[in-house]
Amino acid sequence: MWPAWLWLLGAGILASAHGDKSPGLPPAPSGQLSEPAPAYRQVTPTVSSFALRVYKQLAAETPGNIFFSPVSVATTLALLSLGAQADTARQILEGLGFNLTETPPATVHQGFHSLIRTLDLPSPKLELKVGHSLFLDKQLKPRQHFLDDIRELYGASAFSVNFTDPATAQRLINDYVRKRTYGQVADGLQELTEDTRLVLLNYVFFKAKWKHPFHHYQTQKPESFFVSERTSLPIPLMHQKEMHRFLYDQELACTVLQIEYSGNALALLVLPDPGKMEQVEATLQPETLRRWSQRLLPSLLDLHLPRFSISGTYNLEEILPHIGLTNVFNLEADLLGTTGQLNRTISRVSHKAALDMNERGTKAGVASGLLSQPQSLNVTSAPHAHFNRPFLVLLWEVTTQSLLFLGKVVNPAGG
Repeated sequence: MWPAWLWLLGAGILASAHGDKSPGLPPAPSGQLSEPAPAYRQVTPTVSSFALRVYKQLAAETPGNIFFSPVSVATTLALLSLGAQADTARQILEGLGFNLTETPPATVHQGFHSLIRTLDLPSPKLELKVGHSLFLDKQLKPRQHFLDDIRELYGASAFSVNFTDPATAQRLINDYVRKRTYGQVADGLQELTEDTRLVLLNYVFFKAKWKHPFHHYQTQKPESFFVSERTSLPIPLMHQKEMHRFLYDQELACTVLQIEYSGNALALLVLPDPGKMEQVEATLQPETLRRWSQRLLPSLLDLHLPRFSISGTYNLEEILPHIGLTNVFNLEADLLGTTGQLNRTISRVSHKAALDMNERGTKAGVASGLLSQPQSLNVTSAPHAHFNRPFLVLLWEVTTQSLLFLGKVVNPAGG
């Protein structure tokens, strides 16, 4: 009995930003007549909730940096459900968090179809690419309706690969990923064997420039970043005094900062007070994101933020069963549409994501006039946001309200 390998991949490159758009879940209806809500609204709140569940499980098992793409993991598992028998397909979608009585499977898949197409729309200010590919051993004969469904709904292409030569197959797939992530994720797929029969791959590539960039000459010499109460590292901190939306949450003891990109995206950075990271992680819920979104207010801020480069590589088959996705990893999970044969099992669910954040951005003259500092503000009195200890980072696409990436920066140097 051969194992089937499922490979999930997310990758990102970031620069920096500034602004007044709100993250979180879709806004409440205004009561006015309008066009029907886009289909992606049927899935994005569930993906956000799924993201927080996965994050908490990773945080319980990972002492250092955390970084993954909720959109990447969720869309690939939803795609996989198209090839599963009815019970397994239901368990996958319910494991993602969907109530299939309220949101039937067909609606879920149309929602993901709408999400992928919207994220993939070309933009002059934002590079965002989402893609799926299926690599099948030449011995396998997938059902045509499965191939048609994944192409129509998820834009996925299928390729025939000779996995009896695992080194060549691994090089082919890694080259494919490297090209589509512009070199950001390289050699992510490892340990292919002659027993591999299937690789289902997803990639997400993101690159954006800050709407109001940091300047290299303002980046300060290395100062202490407190990885823990007893351990610190010398890390250069970017610096600027600009208008940003932020708040201090007294209940959760954390500072929340929103920074906008020149494209239709934003970053949400959450800085717990010293010793309060676990408290913030434990109470992080979709309702928390909504509350922050409603309370964030623009203000002049004296911001100190480290340049950082982090990545995460996870075997999700060890994580997902703890949040409801169990049976898909059992021998009883017959993925008929995927392989055309009984008693196949997913033995590996790998996910890799990478993130770089630094000063790079558009020229200052391109920034909107709304970002100009009001003459009446006293620059010397601006409140401080000093990111010199572990913090959370959430990266949103604004149109779809999609949580593209979620992570924790414990060591900005990526160690």
